[in-house]
Amino acid sequence: MFDTMKAKVLLAVLLVLIPGCIEGVDEEFPSSNWAFDPMYNGTYSNVSLNLFQGESLQNATATYTITIMLNHTAAPVHADNMLKHIEAGNYNMSTFHRIIDDFMIQGGDFENHDGSGGYAADWYGYCGGQSASNQSECEQTSWTIPDEADNGLMHYPCVISMAKTSQANTGGSQFFLIPDDIQHHYWLDGVHTVFGQITEGCEHVTTLSEVSTEPGDRPVSPVVLYSATIN
Repeated sequence: MFDTMKAKVLLAVLLVLIPGCIEGVDEEFPSSNWAFDPMYNGTYSNVSLNLFQGESLQNATATYTITIMLNHTAAPVHADNMLKHIEAGNYNMSTFHRIIDDFMIQGGDFENHDGSGGYAADWYGYCGGQSASNQSECEQTSWTIPDEADNGLMHYPCVISMAKTSQANTGGSQFFLIPDDIQHHYWLDGVHTVFGQITEGCEHVTTLSEVSTEPGDRPVSPVVLYSATIN
C-alpha cells in the first residue's frame, strides 16, 4: 500500500515537471511533429494563405485563412522557394486543383491551374530534376528544387509538403496541405519534403478536403488561393 502511494505521488510530480502533460501548460512548439525535427531550435517564418470557395471572391460561399510556419532549418531550400513565390505574387489567384478526402488538398500550379505547371521561384541548381551547373542552359519553366525529404519531418496532420513527380528533385511551386483528421501518411515520408506546420486554420484544410469533386479529384466548386502573404 505504501509503495503504491509513493508511486502515485512520484507520477504526479513528474506530470508537473514535464511541459505539455497538463492542460493549460504552454508547449514549446506548435505541434508534436516538430519533435521529429533533429534541429528544432532553428529559423522559422510565418506565411498566410487566403482562400475562397466559389466562382469569385465577391460571390464566395466561404473564405478561409491558413497560417503556416515554414521550417528554414529542416528544409531551407523549400522554405526559401515558397517565400520567393509569395513575394513575387505567383500564388495569387491560383487554385487548389486536386482534393482528396482523408488525404490532402493540393495547389500551387500558378501556370496551368491543373497540376501540370509551375516551377521553382529561383535557380537552385536543378533543371527538370537533374543537377545542372549552368543556369543559362535551363529555361526558367524547367527550374526545380532538390529534395530535402530526409530532414526528419513526417507527414502527420497539419503539415505542408512539396508536390512533385515520381522523379526525384522535381518540386517547383506545387504543394499540398494535410488535414487534421488523418493519422500519418507514412508512405510519403522520405519521398516528399515536409517543410512547414499549419499553426492556424488546419480545420479549414479538413473542411476543404471534404468538398465534392469531379473525376480527376478536381473540386466541383473552385477553391482559390487569392492571396498569400509573409507575416
